[in-house]
Amino acid sequence: MSTAREQPIFSTRAHVFQIDPATKRNWIPAGKHALTVSYFYDATRNVYRIISIGGAKAIINSTVTPNMTFTKTSQKFGQWADSRANTVYGLGFASEQHLTQFAEKFQEVKEAARLAREKSQDGGELTSPALGLASHQVPPSPLVSANGPGEEKLFRSQSADAPGPTERERLKKMLSEGSVGEVQWEAEFFALQDSNNKLAGALREANAAATQWRQQLEAQRAEAERLRQRVAELEAQAAAEAPQQVSEKEALGQSLEQLEALVQTKDQEIQTLRTQTGGPREAPDTTEREETQQKVQTRNAELEHQLRATERSLEEARAERERARAEVGRAAQLLDVRLFELSELRDGLARLAEAAP
Repeated sequence: MSTAREQPIFSTRAHVFQIDPATKRNWIPAGKHALTVSYFYDATRNVYRIISIGGAKAIINSTVTPNMTFTKTSQKFGQWADSRANTVYGLGFASEQHLTQFAEKFQEVKEAARLAREKSQDGGELTSPALGLASHQVPPSPLVSANGPGEEKLFRSQSADAPGPTERERLKKMLSEGSVGEVQWEAEFFALQDSNNKLAGALREANAAATQWRQQLEAQRAEAERLRQRVAELEAQAAAEAPQQVSEKEALGQSLEQLEALVQTKDQEIQTLRTQTGGPREAPDTTEREETQQKVQTRNAELEHQLRATERSLEEARAERERARAEVGRAAQLLDVRLFELSELRDGLARLAEAAP
């Protein structure tokens, strides 16, 4: 850029962005700090350019044409497309007032570029009515700075004597250097705005997962309640069967005692008969005694079989109750795990909600 033929007509400060050439959707910031963005008028070619310099390179070098349009996408952000540079530029301002001033100047420059093109096509004198700049005899003008809100500097061209070399050097330095003490919250805001869609998508996925976990938790609670009812039924059944089994054992014990008493009575009768009758009656008494003993042994075997069957039934009932208790324990442990996972998920959702801008 030659300062002899180009002069700034308006300057402001803003965070500069360019559209991502790969996705054509996300914004790529030019730096962490706000940069000076200026409108320049080339009196020789009668063209207008938007220029922003960051360090030793030009971040924006866009020639304004009548076909361009500056669009306000929010209260502090605007953008325009440059077909020559094959990109889209975005500017984030410190206030809505700065955005409005830049948009108004863009419209003025666009109108001046249109009139200049028409004059050029008609072969007439090239002038810029919108900005009051003529293509002939455009004297170089010094820069007068006016501090606006937020200590942003706006430069306007005024008629005066030509600036000296010191003034030009100061202008170059101001255009190439960024403000070291500029706050960084605007750049962080735009960076967070770029990732806002990703956070919103993650939040929707987390809500869907939370709904699924709630459904699973309700199913686990219903299963746990069913198992608790089953355990209660088994305990009640075992409590009801226990007295019956005890009574059966007592009945079997009494039957055994009665049989033993009967055997003893028969033995006494046999001894008495032996004493009274002597030898000839010994054989029949022995036969009768053996028959009685066989009856007693048969009855004892039946009673023992009944006793073992009752004991097996009792053991099976106890085993069934233990299995039910184990199932309830496993269900309770699984329920605790689900509750812990749900708590962790709620904490994650809360952190996502707090982190979302």
